[in-house]
Amino acid sequence: MTGVPELPGAVGLTSLRVYDWEAADGLCGGSPHVHLCCTEGYVVVGGAGHVQTLRAGGFAEIPLRPGDVVWFTPGTIHRAVNGGDLHVVALMQNSGLPEAGDAVLTFPPEQLADPDTYRRAVSLAGPDGPSPERARARRDLAVEGFFRLRERTEAGDGAALEQFFAAAAALVRPQLASWRERWEQGAAAVSRRTGAQIDALAAGDHSHLRDAAVARLEEPPADTLGMCGRLSPYAPDALCRQGGFAGPIRQ
Repeated sequence: MTGVPELPGAVGLTSLRVYDWEAADGLCGGSPHVHLCCTEGYVVVGGAGHVQTLRAGGFAEIPLRPGDVVWFTPGTIHRAVNGGDLHVVALMQNSGLPEAGDAVLTFPPEQLADPDTYRRAVSLAGPDGPSPERARARRDLAVEGFFRLRERTEAGDGAALEQFFAAAAALVRPQLASWRERWEQGAAAVSRRTGAQIDALAAGDHSHLRDAAVARLEEPPADTLGMCGRLSPYAPDALCRQGGFAGPIRQ
């Protein structure tokens, strides 16, 4: 099937129910991590909690209540903390690139040493497939590294974040060509299309309005073990796979 419209701005959209697993500090929640190219936002739709952030400007805690919108730009280490049934809709730049590679977990330095070591630490694969036990162990390892980074940063060690950022950048370098392709085919293409439509309207041409389309997605099952919780990714191409939409409604 062709012709399914992108989500607005070619963003990624994911329903996230944050883990209620308790970590070493007594807080429940997800794996601290950073994005290198993408801004991510939370729209809180249920429950309560907060997000812990660590960046060059220091450590902070931001409350999350229904109706709140919080977003963080590249370089913001963030940890979603579940204060009770926390449910957010995550908006992710560049066609959901954060869920497709643009994320590095805050493991201790020894797990960030090289791509193979990191890949083993981040993998949930096993003979029985991904399991909550492996997801929880991965989360705990990321929290351990986050504690170290926060402690060093709050003690005035400016090198802590720089060392982590350098290791993260080295880990993702082999993926950059695929990231560029995703950006070119997604957000960049949508932006260029908008420019072309503005030019057309300025010239008195409104023919693109005849190609209007409507699409609908139901919330998928929350059966994916993500970094921060159980995920329900909204993917327009899932319309083709699931047969949930027969085609765009032409108007």
